[in-house]
Amino acid sequence: MVNNELADQILDTALSLAESSSWEKTHLYTIAQALEISLDQIRQNFLEKDDLVEAWFDRADSAVLNMGTSPDFINLGDRERLHKVMMTWFEALAPHRRITGEMLLYKLEFGHIHLQALGIMRISRTVQWFREAARIETTSLRRILEETATTTIYLMSFVRWLNDDSPGSSKTREFLDRLLVNAEQCARKIGFN
Repeated sequence: MVNNELADQILDTALSLAESSSWEKTHLYTIAQALEISLDQIRQNFLEKDDLVEAWFDRADSAVLNMGTSPDFINLGDRERLHKVMMTWFEALAPHRRITGEMLLYKLEFGHIHLQALGIMRISRTVQWFREAARIETTSLRRILEETATTTIYLMSFVRWLNDDSPGSSKTREFLDRLLVNAEQCARKIGFN
């Protein structure tokens, strides 16, 4: 049975320990030791180490989904709302940017096929939440094409963000804006706007 308070403590401790070493060197037993709990208590909340990664990305998803429905946001165009949503997701991960990159490398390690498959599902789920939070209403073929473009833009921006040391991730903001403007222009050319 998941204990949300303990689950948050476990994740926060894992992130803290990883900051002082690396994600690779952070083990479930060291997390248990730091919290003075048993490995079974960790297992009751996280069946494996990768579940901590998923919980970290779930926090970013939650930040997006809790953005609210202020008129200032709702009155923006689709592109601007999507930009705000994606940057909110990146900002939620910013306190542990280096560790986030290490988590991704951990998922992509040779032999972690089960983690790679889950990673693809995670990307798809996150893009779906981006579209919902940004209130994108397209359907059918247009939706399919937009989801593909959004996924590509998200992944390219994510890589850029992981290596962005500019204040407030300004380089990522500009990069993401250019990609979204280009996608919008392409959509117009093929008659989708």
